[in-house]
Amino acid sequence: MEINLKENIRGLKNIVVKNLRWIFMLIFAIMFITILDNVMNQEIYKFDVTGYELVTMRMTDSITWIAKIITKMASPVVLILIAYTLYSALKNKKIKYSIVTNLVVATLLNFTIKNIIQRPRPVGHRLIDESGYSFPSGHSMVSMAFYGYLIFIINSNVKSKSVRIISTIVLGALIILIGLSRIYLGVHYASDVFGGFCIALSYLMLYTGVVKKMLNEK
Repeated sequence: MEINLKENIRGLKNIVVKNLRWIFMLIFAIMFITILDNVMNQEIYKFDVTGYELVTMRMTDSITWIAKIITKMASPVVLILIAYTLYSALKNKKIKYSIVTNLVVATLLNFTIKNIIQRPRPVGHRLIDESGYSFPSGHSMVSMAFYGYLIFIINSNVKSKSVRIISTIVLGALIILIGLSRIYLGVHYASDVFGGFCIALSYLMLYTGVVKKMLNEK
């Protein structure tokens, strides 16, 4: 009986490990749906207010200048330029095609969701001009999808452990700062950013799972 129990636990662990990617995909998808439900029912006001107050607790000209620079790291022009540079520099055709495809798919997915939800942007104190709908944050969602995928590519193909660690920390920090900059600049609610991160992570779990098989094919 004890042996069977241990074997069952071991088998369950193996199943979880093998399907960890899909489990996380489901978790992030559920988180996104939960946020979306609250947004649609206008039940997330306190979260948005608290998020804005925390991010803008200290506003200075220097921080505003930095926030404006950081937010541009997820602008269409910058992302396209980075994607084009990688496409031109990388020799592996499958990797460079997957980078471009990822950017296109993530952008179209965000555009589609935004136009379905049609949430207006915040009308309070804006530090930059933005147009279009608010949920989910395009900068947050696409930066998570784009830079997150670069983290995946680097960790899957670079042998140097130090390079992998530094790249993950730098790109991970950049993603978070881009999201915070959107709240700070007053062009997105906190739920827009958090929702954008959640749907992007769910999408990344799916995209990397599919692309990983393709990249391993000879």
